[in-house]
Amino acid sequence: MSHLRTGNPAPPGATWDGNGVNFTLFSQHAQRVELCLFDEKGQEVRYDLPSRTDNIWYGYVPDLKPGQRYGYRVHGPWAPEQGHRFNPAKLLVDPCARAVEGEVADSSLFNGGEWQRDEQDNAATAPKSVVVAENFNWGDDAAPRVPWGNTVIYEAHVRGLTRRHPEIPETQRGTYAALGHPVIVNYLKQLGVTTLELQPVAQFADEPRLQQLGLRNYWGYNPYALWSVEPRYASGEGGRSALQEFQQAVKALHAAGIEVVLDMVLNHTAELEEIGPTLSMRGIDNASYYWLTDDGHYHNWTGCGNTLNLSHPQVMNWALDCLRYWVTVCHVDGFRFDLAVVLGRTPDFRADAPFLAALKACPILSQVKLIAEPWDIGPHGYQVGRFPSPFADWNDRFRDDMRRYWLLGELTNGDFARRFAASSDTFQHDDRLPSATVNLIAAHDGFTLRDLLSFTRKRNEANGEDNRDGHNGNFSHNHGSEGLTVSLNVLERRRRSAHALLTSLLLAQGTPMLLAGDEHGHTQHGNNNAYCQDNELTWFDWENQDEGLYAFTAALIHLRQQIPALTQDRWWTEGDGNVQWLNSQGEPLNAQQWEQGEHKLQILLSGRWLITINATQDVSEISLPDGEWRAVPPFAGEDNPVPSTVWHGPAHGACVFQKQV
Repeated sequence: MSHLRTGNPAPPGATWDGNGVNFTLFSQHAQRVELCLFDEKGQEVRYDLPSRTDNIWYGYVPDLKPGQRYGYRVHGPWAPEQGHRFNPAKLLVDPCARAVEGEVADSSLFNGGEWQRDEQDNAATAPKSVVVAENFNWGDDAAPRVPWGNTVIYEAHVRGLTRRHPEIPETQRGTYAALGHPVIVNYLKQLGVTTLELQPVAQFADEPRLQQLGLRNYWGYNPYALWSVEPRYASGEGGRSALQEFQQAVKALHAAGIEVVLDMVLNHTAELEEIGPTLSMRGIDNASYYWLTDDGHYHNWTGCGNTLNLSHPQVMNWALDCLRYWVTVCHVDGFRFDLAVVLGRTPDFRADAPFLAALKACPILSQVKLIAEPWDIGPHGYQVGRFPSPFADWNDRFRDDMRRYWLLGELTNGDFARRFAASSDTFQHDDRLPSATVNLIAAHDGFTLRDLLSFTRKRNEANGEDNRDGHNGNFSHNHGSEGLTVSLNVLERRRRSAHALLTSLLLAQGTPMLLAGDEHGHTQHGNNNAYCQDNELTWFDWENQDEGLYAFTAALIHLRQQIPALTQDRWWTEGDGNVQWLNSQGEPLNAQQWEQGEHKLQILLSGRWLITINATQDVSEISLPDGEWRAVPPFAGEDNPVPSTVWHGPAHGACVFQKQV
C-alpha cells in the first residue's frame, strides 16, 4: 500500500486523478481523522490525514484506483451535552461519497451511544464508501431547458413506475435501466409530460423500526449518502454501476426532450434521533452538521429525529457542492426539496437565508428548476408562497381547495378562481411568476386520485402503526359507496369527478404536477401513506390500466400547450384578453355569484377556449357566450359532439369548447 501524501483541500470527497486518490473531509471539532482503506478481503489499513486547512482534513494516496473501498474514523471529545459525539469505534461514510457499498442493518453495532459512548467496533459490517471514476460518455446530451410556462411535471418513483411493466425485460424492471427503456420514455412522451420528478434516488437506509416489522423504506426520505446513487434501483446489467445506469436513463430521457428533476432530502439524515445509528455526520462533526439545543439534543423540525444545519457555512458548502455534483455529473435538470423550510432556517425561516441566497447566486444551480416543499414541523414552519425567485412551491392550498370545491361543495366560485388563477393572492409578489405555484391534486404523500374518489377514510393498517399514520384531512368523497368494487352508477360519478379534477389541474394557470399513475387509475387501496410498501400495493398495474383515463389526461396536457393564457407565464390582469369569468348565462359574474352563487361558472381563456364547470349535484344547462362553440378533445364525443350554444352539464362535470372562427 502506498504512503499517504499531503494532497489538496479540494475538491470535496474522494477524487481519482488517474494516478491516485485525493481525500478530503470537513470536521471543525475533530482532533484527529483516520482514513481507513479496505482490500477485497475486508482487511483495513489506517492513515492519519496529515493536513488541515479551514477545517478540511485531507491527504493523497498514490496508485489507488476506482473501486477502492474506504471510510473514516474520527477522533474528538465525547461530550453529548455539548453536541460532540466522536467515536472512533464506528466506521463512518464519507458525506461526499459518490458510491457506498453495503446496507445499514438493524444492529447494535451502529449505535454510537445515546449518552454513553458505545465501544463496539463496527468496521466489519459498516457500509463502505467507494472511489468512483466520473467518465460517463454523454455524447451530444443537452438539457431540454423546458420553459416554466410549458412545464408539466410528472412525480414518479423509479421502482413503482417500472416494476410491473410487461414490455420491459424482467431483469430490468424496477431499475434505472427500465426508467430509460424506450417503453417508458415513449409512454411519457406520448402522455405529454415535460418534466419527470423522481422520488429520492440518493442512497438511503431502512429505519430500524421498519426492519423489525419486516418492511422497507420505499419512498427514500431517509438518506445517509446524498452524493451516491441508490444501488437498490440498479440492474447491474453490462457491468454498469448504479451511477452509470442512472446517467444512461437521464441521457435517454433528455433525447426525448424530457427533463429529470430529483427529490432531494437536505433536511435530515438517517442517523435519526439520539438513539439512532451513527453512520456519518454524527460521528464526523455532530455539532456542525445538525441543529442542536443548548443541552445537546437534536431540534426535530423534520419529524425524523434530527435537522441539518444549512446555516453553517461549511455545511452549506457541502450541500451546494452536492447539488452541483448532480447537475454537472448526472446532468439532472433541477431539484424538489423535501421539507424545504429547513433550507431557510437561521433558525427562524428567512426568504433571504444564506443557503437560499447562495442557490440564487450560483451560476449552475440558478439555471435549473428549483421547487420547494414549503413547510416543516418547526416553529412557523408553513411558508407557502414565501420562497424567493427562482423557486417554485408545492401549493397544498390548490390541492385542498380544488378537492373541497369539487367533492364537498364547501368553497365559493371566488375561492375556486383564486386557485385557478395561479393563487395570485399567495404568489403574486416581488418578482415571482404564475409558474411559481406548483399545482397538484395528488402527490406521493396522500391518496392517489382514484383512492381520493373511492375512500372516505385512510386504510394504512399494513404500515404497522395501527392506522395512526397518514393524513386524516383528505377532503375525499367515495360517491356513496366505500372501496373499489361498486356499481356502474358510482363508477360513472367517480369518472366525472376525476375528469373535473384533472381538467382543473391541467388547465389552471401555474405549473401542473401529475402524480404518476393517476392518469391510468392507479390505486393503493386506500393507503395514503405508503412510505414503507415496496410491493404490489405501490407498483403500477400496467396490465389493468384505464386506457380511457390515460387518453383523457394526455389530450388535456396537449390542449394546455395550445392556450397562450397558460403558457406565456404572465399574471392575468383585467382586460388583457387572457381570462374572463362568466356565469351560467354567459355573462360576467357579479359579486353575489362570486361569493354566494351556485358552483357553476365558465372561464374563457385567450378569447377562444371556454371551460364550463358544474360542481353541483345536479345536471344543469349552461348557456355559452355568443359565438359558435365546439367541444374539443378529450370532451368532443362525450356530451357535445357538434357546435353548441348550450352545455348540458352533468353533476360534477366540466367541458372545454373552442370558438369557431
